[in-house]
Amino acid sequence: MNDMTGHTTGSTKGHTQVNTSVDTLGPQAEARLKEFTASELFAKTFREGMDMVEETAAYLDGTGRQDSKLLARNEALMYASQSMRLTTRLMQVASWLLVQRALKEGEMSGAEARAEKYRLVPERLADAENAIPLAQHAANLPALLLDLLARSEKLYERIVRLDRSLYGSINAQHGNTVADQINRLEAAFSNFSS
Repeated sequence: MNDMTGHTTGSTKGHTQVNTSVDTLGPQAEARLKEFTASELFAKTFREGMDMVEETAAYLDGTGRQDSKLLARNEALMYASQSMRLTTRLMQVASWLLVQRALKEGEMSGAEARAEKYRLVPERLADAENAIPLAQHAANLPALLLDLLARSEKLYERIVRLDRSLYGSINAQHGNTVADQINRLEAAFSNFSS
């Protein structure tokens, strides 16, 4: 018997069994994931991401420390905020890339790699609002920090698109379909007009 979530349930001598390990993604999606992780695109993206992580760490631990000491108070605060944002973004990128490599090398199953906790999402609106103060202080911030921020943002956006392309069907299976969104909008507008 299937319950509403797609999990198989059964009864054995008065006990209900629930199989929570049902993986509903089809073999075509599984093959697509394996094809991607074996591709030159993945190898190139992995190298680029890990190189950027190393470059950023070297800068922030080296000349970046010296650069930040030369800044006025407001710019130093902006430097600290943006370097934390940069580090967080690159940690998410590295985590995603390492999950894909683990999938490629058989250290992680497809079901594990598809877990929601490994999904990347577009950066929040609040992050976009940070661009205004950054633009106001950009002329006084180190050029290398600004370069790393711009390059990391492009890399992050590219990996978000890859993530959506490879794993987007999972969200659809969990009721995050276009039809579901339209139904929500219709319900919201019908409540508004009442």
